[in-house]
Amino acid sequence: MNKIWIGIILGAVLGALDGLSSLISAPEVAPQLAGIVVGSTIKGIIAGLVIGIVARKYHSMTIGIIAGLLVGAVLAFLVAMMPDENGVHYYVEIMIPGSLVGLILGVATQKYGKRQTVIAGQ
Repeated sequence: MNKIWIGIILGAVLGALDGLSSLISAPEVAPQLAGIVVGSTIKGIIAGLVIGIVARKYHSMTIGIIAGLLVGAVLAFLVAMMPDENGVHYYVEIMIPGSLVGLILGVATQKYGKRQTVIAGQ
């Protein structure tokens, strides 16, 4: 499977698990769990797509790890900036798992994704 599809599929799975982890880090958000899981899954798909594109262009584990951490952290920060209905922000609870998802995606897309082969003359 190519690097972009690995990023998208793994991003969706890890994003859903990231959303479910909110029950552990912030149990008070349980009533919003469905929305959190859907949002985290979408965030994981976007992160996987971007990280997969980076992995396709640069065949370097170091670049994959750095890109994964950056993309995961930035997307998580954008979500963490939105307060809940009480005005509370969950920076740590959102940014740590989001960054870890990005890190895992960066490693997985570099390690398990197949390189795109180009046939000469086409």
